[in-house]
Amino acid sequence: MHIRFTKMQGAGNDFVVLDETQGRLGLTTAQYRFLADRHFGVGADQILTVRPSPAPGLDFEYVIHNADGGEVEHCGNGARCFVRYVRDKGLTDKSNVRVKVQQGEIELRMNPDGRVTVDMGAPVFDWDRVPFKPIGLISDQVNGWPVFDLALGELGIARVGVVSMGNPHAVQRVDDVDTFPVLAQGPLIENHPAFPKRVNAGFMQIVSRSQIKLRVFERGAGETLACGTGACAAVVAGIRQGWLDARVDVQTHGGVLTIEWAGQADSPVLMTGPATPVFEGSIDVPDTL
Repeated sequence: MHIRFTKMQGAGNDFVVLDETQGRLGLTTAQYRFLADRHFGVGADQILTVRPSPAPGLDFEYVIHNADGGEVEHCGNGARCFVRYVRDKGLTDKSNVRVKVQQGEIELRMNPDGRVTVDMGAPVFDWDRVPFKPIGLISDQVNGWPVFDLALGELGIARVGVVSMGNPHAVQRVDDVDTFPVLAQGPLIENHPAFPKRVNAGFMQIVSRSQIKLRVFERGAGETLACGTGACAAVVAGIRQGWLDARVDVQTHGGVLTIEWAGQADSPVLMTGPATPVFEGSIDVPDTL
């Protein structure tokens, strides 16, 4: 199968973007995995697919597959690249675009400075919807918000706040993200039995009330240079625990994302950051893998 693609990145989180507005490619899990492979394929953290509007009031459908080939609920950095892609390709001339994601709808806005703002929707704290099963975990409260201790064997305890931004996140505060054992703890948190669909592990260092440093170990992708939903989750967790203000700059290895949240449970989280095309090309994807 011969496929055309666009390679894009948002704060270093890189993507292969596919256009299915004229018909489905019908890719398998193994074929998505092939595209994401950095040795045999194009190489990417996620594969993003643009599909036609599935309902009135929506402009497109936005589908995300991780590097391991599995479909996931949301990707914030990808969402910014999504709106840049559909505008660059002439698929829309709107500055504000509404798209369907796996578990709802989001709104994307192209700003005059070239950055993109994404209305990520309200954070989800309901354990069943995250999903999160805290039975048997030691818990505490910080500023009235529950936090939980995850036992990680020889690596000790990770005290995390749990929230979904369309996908599940477990966020812990650390003293120094550069020296913290992210690559050792990340897989253990990702696959902890309290998370039936696995979880993205966030490691947050607070610099000030308006600035944090963040590393994220993502489900099915490992540590990435940036994670949009992870940045949103970290800021929400920091605000809920009384550590952060309503507008926070999040420094990732790939760049800076600006996150805003008013603090009410039903308030949307707004994320602003870059979206950059890297190159375009085509690739032959094996029919059987």
